Amino acid sequence: MHLHAAVEGLAANTALPTALVRRLFGHRRGRDTVARRQDLSEDMIAEIIARDDRCLTHSLALNRSLPPAFRLALAGHPDPGIRRALVVAADGAPRELFTVLLEDPDPQVREELAESDHTPEDLRARLAADADPKVRTALAQWWTAAPEHVRRLLLTDRDESVRAGACATYFRRTPHPVPPADLVPALLADPVTRAGAVRHSTLDTATAHRLADDPDDEVRKELAEHPDLPPELRDRLATDANPRVALRVFARQDTPEATRSAIHARILSGLSPLHRLAAHQDQGQGLDPDLDPDVDDAALEREIMGEIARAELRALHLPWVAADPLPHVDSPYVCFRVSAAWSEHLPPHLVARLLHDEESSVREAMALRARDHIDPDTAERIERTHRPQKPIRWRPADDLPLPADVLRRLATDPDARMRQLAPRDPDLPVESLSRLAADPDHTVRRLVAAHPRLPAEDLTRLVADPAESVAAAAAAHPGLPRTEMHRLLALAGL
Repeated sequence: MHLHAAVEGLAANTALPTALVRRLFGHRRGRDTVARRQDLSEDMIAEIIARDDRCLTHSLALNRSLPPAFRLALAGHPDPGIRRALVVAADGAPRELFTVLLEDPDPQVREELAESDHTPEDLRARLAADADPKVRTALAQWWTAAPEHVRRLLLTDRDESVRAGACATYFRRTPHPVPPADLVPALLADPVTRAGAVRHSTLDTATAHRLADDPDDEVRKELAEHPDLPPELRDRLATDANPRVALRVFARQDTPEATRSAIHARILSGLSPLHRLAAHQDQGQGLDPDLDPDVDDAALEREIMGEIARAELRALHLPWVAADPLPHVDSPYVCFRVSAAWSEHLPPHLVARLLHDEESSVREAMALRARDHIDPDTAERIERTHRPQKPIRWRPADDLPLPADVLRRLATDPDARMRQLAPRDPDLPVESLSRLAADPDHTVRRLVAAHPRLPAEDLTRLVADPAESVAAAAAAHPGLPRTEMHRLLALAGL
């Protein structure tokens, strides 16, 4: 059995008796989940700290229910990783903790403070004058709603990495900060802030041509989105060597249809060098460019840009299409149909059409926008045909819940993905639960292992499941018999 996975699950079991919780403090091969329990008493916390075990104490510092006195005590811990963990879990922490850590000698601790929205604003503002530029850069990237005097300090910082972080094309938080208008000319003249300043600039003809010739792809990409871009430069950027620049032209409302079609075809066309190298890897040969004489560093870089452009194309959301969706419900471009589906102005017959679109992303967007049009049959169809373009945990049933009678029928569905949904019925019959607990698919067993009505005998059997995740889920179940809890700890030598 996966004993250590089971013990780790047991550490998260909310019904675990206090005496057994203490025994878990000596478990050294898990993720120290026990130190993040919400029911730790003060004497338990003191015992964990007294053990002076780095991993256990680090997990304790990540416990968001840790009393203030213990947080302040750990703020003086010699391990900077533990002090950083305090900041990560600092929601609800006393002001005194932030005041102490603001003077921390380790810049990475202060970086965490710069990134944290829990840091009091007046203390956070002081980090704009921190001695370490990495701290100031973190503040610039994460605190997008900083007061203007703080943004000014960061935008005019002596260190170029700080200025680049303060005026960028990507930030760690939304909304995108707008620089003061009087600083924009200097930001546009500075190579490290130029790309981030383009969208905020007033675009005259001379400036537009200068930016179109800029060697920085990010500058041309931002220029391609500017609403005042002259048509002749728009057409030039449509054939830019970087497909991510051309994609911005594709997304413009004023782009001629022939140009848009050509960009779309270019982004999606061809067998890439990266795919050829992946084929070598599938054959056990590894990603070695020497295996294909046609592949060089430049080709790989172009292909990486192409892959990014394809991903961005799939995720593209166009507000101007959503504002006027009728011309685009039959668009050859999937992203246009998805954008149309997000509109609030679609008549019922077009809603129905998009709910039957050939692309699952279109169907799902339409279903989420028009939930009052979704009956159980439609919800099941959309869930059954869900085809995510990348690995994600979300599935349509998370937002389009299926009724109990459907969930009970799915308990015997031939598709394991659909059987995974059956345990969402809180009143699923015990015989169905026991059958799912013996399902050949471990993901089904893992989900049913958390069901509140699962019989004790099934839980005991699942603790010894061949899949680690199933064993951990079963051990975490509050209904696990006390005798099994004791047995697991004894087997683990605890």
